[in-house]
Amino acid sequence: MSKREELLKAAEDKVRTGGYSNFSFRELANEVGIKSASVHYHFPTKADLGAELAHQYTDAFLEALGNINEIKAQGKNPIDVYTGIFKSALLTDNKMCLCGLLGAQNESLPEKVQLEVKRFFNKNLTWLTAAHTANGEANPVHAAIMTVSLLEGAMMISKALNDHSYFKLATQ
Repeated sequence: MSKREELLKAAEDKVRTGGYSNFSFRELANEVGIKSASVHYHFPTKADLGAELAHQYTDAFLEALGNINEIKAQGKNPIDVYTGIFKSALLTDNKMCLCGLLGAQNESLPEKVQLEVKRFFNKNLTWLTAAHTANGEANPVHAAIMTVSLLEGAMMISKALNDHSYFKLATQ
């Protein structure tokens, strides 16, 4: 793993446990074992790092989802696949969705980070709309909004109450 990748991983861990303000370049540098100035070599500003982090997270999330037609061909429900990613994040990693957490802080984020968070939700809503369409949903756009809202909200409630049974109940 390159130092750049290590920095992104360290920043992701910090953001997913405490939000955008939960890290500084100095902390990341110490964690990765480089000088603080070296962080600026890879990411001139915190906004640059945050935007890249959200961009990378979105791409990895969409890649993990896969192709709706292939999922259906395997006899699986794409909505279950989508829900499974959220379940794994919360129940296995005990972390929030990075862009969900950032979305809740949207007004205090730099514009380039806001744009990447919007990209995450737009791409997710597009994927979910297509998935609900493939499932024969009468109003796939509404169903897509309900799906992502339920999962992000269930994560937030479970974390706030420190009880994952709320997420499990919401997603059964």
